[in-house]
Amino acid sequence: MRKIVTFLAIISLFISCEKEVVKKPERIIEKKVMVDIMYDLSVLEAIRNQNPASLDTFKINSRDYIFKKYKIDSVQFAKSNVYYASDYNEYKSMFEQISKRLEADTKSVDSLIKLKKKKKIKKNVNQIELKSRDTTKLN
Repeated sequence: MRKIVTFLAIISLFISCEKEVVKKPERIIEKKVMVDIMYDLSVLEAIRNQNPASLDTFKINSRDYIFKKYKIDSVQFAKSNVYYASDYNEYKSMFEQISKRLEADTKSVDSLIKLKKKKKIKKNVNQIELKSRDTTKLN
């Protein structure tokens, strides 16, 4: 009898752990698309924080832009976000993916900036050399 009670307690524990806290919405946004949406929102928010006038100049509302881009509505996004957030590990995994993408983009931008600086320096050196040649020809 004791073994049966213990077994039933363990089974009920496993069943209760698998129960979804939040029901899956009817029009759920796929996980991959949700990651893309959250990534885009992160980038737009970073732009807004770094240069608030840039989005205001073009009258861009980040959320409206995202909703149009992915053909979703605010309710669909909110329900999908709540659903994914209800599973902590899954949500954390999604944010890790976003973080990796942002880091990769940062590295790309940094390398482009360095390349641009090198080209600018090389151009300045060439201009200085041309000027020095011109002044030596005059003398």
